[in-house]
Amino acid sequence: MTTRDQIVAEARDWLGTPWVHQHRTKGVAVDCAGLVIGVARALGIVADDFDVQGYGRQPDGTLLDLCDTHLQRIGQADMQPGDVVVVAVERDPQHMGIVVPYRHGGLAIVHAASNAGRVIEHRLLFGVGMLYRRAYRFPGVA
Repeated sequence: MTTRDQIVAEARDWLGTPWVHQHRTKGVAVDCAGLVIGVARALGIVADDFDVQGYGRQPDGTLLDLCDTHLQRIGQADMQPGDVVVVAVERDPQHMGIVVPYRHGGLAIVHAASNAGRVIEHRLLFGVGMLYRRAYRFPGVA
């Protein structure tokens, strides 16, 4: 069984990977969905050939459907390190990342940020720039 610590360690191992839309290679290029898929693949949570492609950079309503199909939906209050969070920059869900412990207490997010141009980690604060939409747990992770 995959542990939360393994998910956190694998997500952090992607830090600094350049952001490129619809890419999936650690250290080379990845987007936010690719990070979640890449971490899940590396830990054997999903099949090696599992992928989701063909999505646009603008929200089109498919992100939550895909997450509902492949991940276990949980409540915001139940989020823990190793879970996946889906956020909106404006109003529609369009971005995702992996929840990790924040070094000063609370939670942080590891995500492939197009505005930063790479995978970054920072404190998870919901507000104007990052609106909470849903949280998910990888299958088989307690």
